[in-house]
Amino acid sequence: KVISSLSLQASEGVTFIGPDTHAIQAMGDKIESKLLAKNAKVNTIPGFDGVVKDADEAVRIAREIGYPVMIKASAGGGGKGMRIAWDDEETREGFRFSSQEAASSFGDDRLLIEKFIDNPRHIEIQVCIIITIYLVLADKHGNALWLNERECSIQRRNQKVVEEAPSTFLDPETRRAMGEQAVALAKAVKYSSAGTVEFLVDSSKNFYFLEMNTRLQVEHPVTECITGLDLVQEMIRVAKGYPLRHKQADIPINGWAVECRVYAEDPYKSFGLPSIGKLSQYQEPLHVPSVRVDSGIQQGSDISIYYDPMISKLITYGSNRAEALKRMEEALDNYVIRGVAHNISLLREVIIHPRFVKGDISTKFLPEVYPDGFKGHKLTDFERRELLATAASLYVAEQLRSQRFLGTPRIPIAKSKRSSWELSVRLGDGIYPIAVSKDGTSFSVEVDGMKLNVTSEWNLASPLLSVTIDGTQRTIQRLSRNASGDTSIQFLGTVYKLQILTKVAAELSKYMPEKAAEDTSSILRSPMPGAVVAVSVKPGDTVSEGQEICVIEAMKMQNSMIAAKTGKV
Repeated sequence: KVISSLSLQASEGVTFIGPDTHAIQAMGDKIESKLLAKNAKVNTIPGFDGVVKDADEAVRIAREIGYPVMIKASAGGGGKGMRIAWDDEETREGFRFSSQEAASSFGDDRLLIEKFIDNPRHIEIQVCIIITIYLVLADKHGNALWLNERECSIQRRNQKVVEEAPSTFLDPETRRAMGEQAVALAKAVKYSSAGTVEFLVDSSKNFYFLEMNTRLQVEHPVTECITGLDLVQEMIRVAKGYPLRHKQADIPINGWAVECRVYAEDPYKSFGLPSIGKLSQYQEPLHVPSVRVDSGIQQGSDISIYYDPMISKLITYGSNRAEALKRMEEALDNYVIRGVAHNISLLREVIIHPRFVKGDISTKFLPEVYPDGFKGHKLTDFERRELLATAASLYVAEQLRSQRFLGTPRIPIAKSKRSSWELSVRLGDGIYPIAVSKDGTSFSVEVDGMKLNVTSEWNLASPLLSVTIDGTQRTIQRLSRNASGDTSIQFLGTVYKLQILTKVAAELSKYMPEKAAEDTSSILRSPMPGAVVAVSVKPGDTVSEGQEICVIEAMKMQNSMIAAKTGKV
């Protein structure tokens, strides 16, 4: 339909801002694009270049290539319709899910199989090509530029999560070789406009063509930051027929840029299962220097099961990588998202992790760093004391505010001269006695026998609260509180649940009965909202642990729900 629409536009004298239909068709099909890449002398991943007919043929081809293999949709993109298989059983299952996802997402269930490059880095080259005369003419003699690389190795479910430019891994020689091959491929299909060629690079800096996207990528802002080019403006100029204004020698690498994809996802479930709901509060961190936010939502928007869960692209820029990462850390702390689960805690942990900071990354980063799944930020003893002191100070500030009305004590004749409080704070499995004393706008808080000075403007109506703890500035968010002393605080990106009680209330709380947890051992509950696209059992069936019960589709991704134990349906 898109190709037909573009052809109609061309016949009516309308110019499409982007490549022509031939390039879109050729590069939009992974099977055809791989053949074209081979002919253009571009390095390609070993594999089967035809269409895989069925699961049996998939197994045969996988054995010939040698495990592990990557099964992917020919018309795919965005990590959909892709599965890694390490044996025959996973190949059959991967063929089924990949073909179903491909049909659902792209209306095309054709698959191909390639050798899976273990522990690779995912690197892109932005290219921009210009046809020097009008596109309606047959003669297509073009000029081409490559606009340096983007590092996209931090992924989950084959979808990018954190991107940066340039890459910490490439040397000038490899960068040039990749760029020249990217341009060669683009010229081979007479490409015009901005596009992206993706490569996988192994530890020895051997690189292999992955695919070409005939459009601007989500992460194009990081390229704009380090080159100073407005890629959308260049696309418009190309569509108008103007020649490129720059030569290859004019394309710089100035500074460093990082992009985090902010998703409506629960990062504690498989590094990010979709979350839906209404954005009850939304505030972008645009007050932080050198921050750019590209988004298509606003406060009050609905996040549904029908579309990709991305909320925004958060981009920071610095003169070097350390500066860009520090600004990203600050921007994530100042990003307010309420009403849906989001992945800010995961993003923040990734960018401060020692491996990431050193540039020791690959597409296997998340499962290697978090083999048991993401659990949030692990507090050091000092950070735990900071959080406890902040929470206690917030509680006292709230109590003092409740005694006043429009800045005036509620009962002038009964002014409170109280200046110290004894509290009991529960955090995780620990209960901590805390003493708080007030000194002007500051609180002196004793935790674990140590005194901390906590200072803030204590604007409790603001979604963001800047707090200084013994000279260290922290931006926190108090997400919720109730009359039982329960409160949730976002601290260092992770949300912590605490209970804050006075010493007397804590002593009496042992008499309060606790609600028994629901026994869910015999229930299969979907971890996310979605559509049930297949049910593999019926009432009365006996199932074993690990057996598939049903398949849930959410945001074009299919997930197999399995039995947690042996039993009868």
